[in-house]
Amino acid sequence: MTPLARRLLAPRRAGAPLHTNPPGDPGVLACKLASRAVVRFAGPEAARFLRSLLTNDLVSSTPSSSQPRYAPTPNAPARAPPPAYAALLTPQGRFLYDLFLYRPAPQSQVLDHTGSAPQTGEKPKEDRDVEEEPGEVLADVDTAEVDELLACFKRYRLRSKVEIDDVSKDFLCWQRFGHNVEHTGPSTQEPEAQSIGWGQSVDLAAESAAQGNGHGWEWFKDPRLDCLGYRGIFPADTLPTLVESDKEADEHHYLLWRIENGVAEGSTEIPKGEAIPLEYNFAGLNAISFEKGCYIGQELIARTHHRGVIRKRLMPLMFLDESGQEIEQAVAPGSEVVDMESGKKIGVVNTALGCRGMGLLRLEETLKQNSSLAISDNRDVRVKAIKPEWWPAEWTQVLEQQSAVA
Repeated sequence: MTPLARRLLAPRRAGAPLHTNPPGDPGVLACKLASRAVVRFAGPEAARFLRSLLTNDLVSSTPSSSQPRYAPTPNAPARAPPPAYAALLTPQGRFLYDLFLYRPAPQSQVLDHTGSAPQTGEKPKEDRDVEEEPGEVLADVDTAEVDELLACFKRYRLRSKVEIDDVSKDFLCWQRFGHNVEHTGPSTQEPEAQSIGWGQSVDLAAESAAQGNGHGWEWFKDPRLDCLGYRGIFPADTLPTLVESDKEADEHHYLLWRIENGVAEGSTEIPKGEAIPLEYNFAGLNAISFEKGCYIGQELIARTHHRGVIRKRLMPLMFLDESGQEIEQAVAPGSEVVDMESGKKIGVVNTALGCRGMGLLRLEETLKQNSSLAISDNRDVRVKAIKPEWWPAEWTQVLEQQSAVA
């Protein structure tokens, strides 16, 4: 764990400024996401409706040998598919809303009331390798935009057989993140659950009990990046499993964790109606499928993607004084970042918290050797842009080569 991450996750005294605590190692933290609400899409055409609108594919129509199939098991909840991350765009390809989409377990994995047979019987043989269409999808969405989001989806509904409701009173969104939350073991589930079973195998019944509850609510790997941890929707009247009361954190800690990794979330950090998803790294966050059928705003996304060069990207920022020391609360969102030598505008800070932030910057000027960046209306505040470790090499390879030659 980096020193920065230890400071980000260290418990904070009431009233104390951010980042001033001594380094600590609290391990895995969990927080309720008050910034996120839950919307339910229900009906026989729910999945088809979402697939036609969103940037990512909710249900794959092709067989996948990498996706294990599980038989119904007594005393264990059915295993739901992993969630998907997607966005709804304007017809011009600009960002509107981001959604985490959760599907229920296939009915063929749900036991009947006797616990001895599948609830609806096995699927026909010819259809066994095709995923079932879910009749209900829960979406984790931006709380500040939930009313407008509902109205927007209802306008697109037309004659589709789907009901759209705000169920935030019944469900809460949670996130688990921090040191040791990322792992690379054979199981894609929780690290604590990996130790259950014999040898390298996993006891699925015991693992389900460790990560979920009798209703099947469970933690899932964040569909964007492994380093972001685990995410889930849980009933509002229950405390998720694996959440220890002494490790429950404020949502600001999760925001700081995302800032360090350069991952924006929601319309506060991704300007609604303005942001181009590829500049906000949506392709690297598994939010865009370039193989699915048409969706709203696809033309701009496909054209920009196939050109192969994104000149501006969202990057983590560090705010420093002239001596290189971190400056607290010195920058506000919307501040312009400029090159100190040329005075040219390089980008804009879109999120700031403490001495950290994220900004949409021009990569050519940002990544050049000996670049010197500052806040436009306060040149005493220097800006250090950080290239996240998870970025694919091809995002910056050409620009870095051009900079080296220059």
